[in-house]
Amino acid sequence: MTDDRWAGLELRHLESLRAIARTGSFHAAADELDYTQSAVSQHLAALEAIVGLRLVDRGGGRRRVALTEAGELLVRHADAVAARLSAARADLRSYAEGASGTLRVGTYQSVSARIIPTLLRRFADRWPGVHVELRETNSDEGLLPLVESGELDLAFSVLPLPDGPFGHAEVLRDPWLLLTVAGSPLATRVPPPTFADLADEPLIGFRPSRSEALVEEALLAHGLTPRIFFRSNDNATVQGLVATGFGSALMPALAVDTHDPRVARIPVDVPPRSIVVVWHADRTRSPAAEAFVAMAGEVCVEIEF
Repeated sequence: MTDDRWAGLELRHLESLRAIARTGSFHAAADELDYTQSAVSQHLAALEAIVGLRLVDRGGGRRRVALTEAGELLVRHADAVAARLSAARADLRSYAEGASGTLRVGTYQSVSARIIPTLLRRFADRWPGVHVELRETNSDEGLLPLVESGELDLAFSVLPLPDGPFGHAEVLRDPWLLLTVAGSPLATRVPPPTFADLADEPLIGFRPSRSEALVEEALLAHGLTPRIFFRSNDNATVQGLVATGFGSALMPALAVDTHDPRVARIPVDVPPRSIVVVWHADRTRSPAAEAFVAMAGEVCVEIEF
């Protein structure tokens, strides 16, 4: 694998390899890329000559083909190159648009309900020429890959972040609360209930996520194996089940409807969630993006739990 060979590597070589990996055939890869099948074959042959290794086990015709171990290794690097190029395109587009472009922000349920409305109004007043385009999910899990690829400029998330090219700023410490039906023995207990009091309590939980894992680890650290009989990704569903007496729930305060008289909210000894705004560390943040992060911090300071 000499350096002079690698100097001849072209992006279309890598794109053809990625398309073969996705589709499992030269014919389908050609259709996806709008190339001829012979062009895809030529790109792959050139790439194999450059790296000096066979990258694909050819099945012939339209039969499904598979990448070799070398091909699997190279396609992972090719995916990273494609993500960086996508981020570069987004960076240059943002630079060219200046203060009159679009700011693409990822958010999730509790942030959308408690932070976003005030934040968007404040941002619109100070940056009227910038359109904020929101991408909303049930949790932060799917937002970070979109930041990495350049599809989002910013996204709300929770620490700790997974490995990746991410910069972040903390905007809120979100405490956990025990929710139980108002007037229940747990709600009226003096002193307030401890983790031991939850040993026989049926719990309503969220579907597996990084945040849910943290709170369940805290329970295990206190010697309690939680008895979770139902899970949901919808905050209102979890609180509604608590309100009707199906069980109790550990919820981050930001996700709780504080005006619901049917439930009691009890502080618990679980480390708060650290809510952050995330960006691509290798991209230049526009002045509008920096202002949005700063305003998010301002809005969060005003939230009362």
